Amino acid sequence: MVLILIPLIGFGWLLPVAVVYPWLALRSCQRVNACDVPSKFDDLRAEFKDQRNIEILKNGHLVSRCSDWIIYNVEAEKIREVVAEYGQSTKCGAIVGGQTSCKGPEVAAFEEFIPEDVDIISCHSLHGPGVDPRGQSLAIIQHRDRRDSLEKVEHIMSSLGSKHVYLSAETHDRITADTQAVTHAAFLSMGTAWAANNQFPWEIGRYLGGIENVKINVTLRIYANKWHVYAGLAILNPDAKQQIEQYAKSATEIFKLMLSGQRDELWSRVNEAGDAVFKPVAHQAPLLNEELLNKFSLGDLPQARVRNNHLSLLAMVDCWWKLGIQPYEHMICSTPLFRMRLGAAEYLFRTPELLKEAIDTGIDDNTFRSDDLEFTIAARDWSQRVILGNFEGYREKFESVQEYFRPRFPDAVTVGNEMLKTILEKTN
Repeated sequence: MVLILIPLIGFGWLLPVAVVYPWLALRSCQRVNACDVPSKFDDLRAEFKDQRNIEILKNGHLVSRCSDWIIYNVEAEKIREVVAEYGQSTKCGAIVGGQTSCKGPEVAAFEEFIPEDVDIISCHSLHGPGVDPRGQSLAIIQHRDRRDSLEKVEHIMSSLGSKHVYLSAETHDRITADTQAVTHAAFLSMGTAWAANNQFPWEIGRYLGGIENVKINVTLRIYANKWHVYAGLAILNPDAKQQIEQYAKSATEIFKLMLSGQRDELWSRVNEAGDAVFKPVAHQAPLLNEELLNKFSLGDLPQARVRNNHLSLLAMVDCWWKLGIQPYEHMICSTPLFRMRLGAAEYLFRTPELLKEAIDTGIDDNTFRSDDLEFTIAARDWSQRVILGNFEGYREKFESVQEYFRPRFPDAVTVGNEMLKTILEKTN
């Protein structure tokens, strides 16, 4: 059997392909046929010249016609274009799948352009770039299987050491929206707000320690990646669009309650949202605690915790409540970043004195007003770009903020990786 990958469009997929999948192939004793954009052919041939079971071919036609399992490892917005180009060259009796974050468009492209004598079994690693796949969730979508091909896919993918979760394309997209859309929107908006205010938050005492460490480390981790990792899920998944729009609405409405000093209304709304999301798990131990959160900081911790209204977390829980989402239902399919974000929100809402402090700060303290204003504007701006389906607008915004934080990525990624590892050990 031959395992192949097609990172045909590239744009950052070369590193995961070069590191993860050849390793998977070697562990499974498979041969790999692979290709990328034509301009990278010579460089890839040179890079893998000593790997006897990896052959770099010139294009997707050559890869498809001689391979038994074809993985389209391209960005979600490019999947239809690439499958339309190379799908008809697929070897008779082969298996085809993809690694996009949005399975609806992917499966639709396969159904339209892949021959009927080819099985369709897709997958999606639910842990993001730079995370050890062992023990993390791997979604497997058995869409069309007339030759019992699932067992072959399971055998090869077992080399990653991930937990296999079996979903339909529709269920996959709903769950990934529930566990990732609002999380990404929150961190993207925070980074945008800090950049707009010309802040490196770890240099400001009020953004250090506890929950603040999660906000900073995860925000920088997201911006250290490629824009398309997040754009495809946000723009192509209808459920994600709805949630991102509601998140912006929740942030705006809660911020207005703070500005107008409506303490009782704010308390009532926050408590109702918190009860809806966290009461069902009140008997369970919290995902995170303050000691764990304080361990990972990019700056020196202040002597005393600085008050914060945690608008981004209040808006996230409010959004889940408004849409009737119960985030704990999807823990088996959750990403590490989602577990960190959920753990931070849970810690806030299940610590009564901290939640009261957040509400009082939102009403009485103007320290964060400019930050909250920029955050609310950012949340609405990201929402508009997503609703309009504006990939270039998404890319432009993402990369402009990314450039602002770029000098700090090395330290942030090191600390963030250690934080992620520790939290995963506790929440898995």
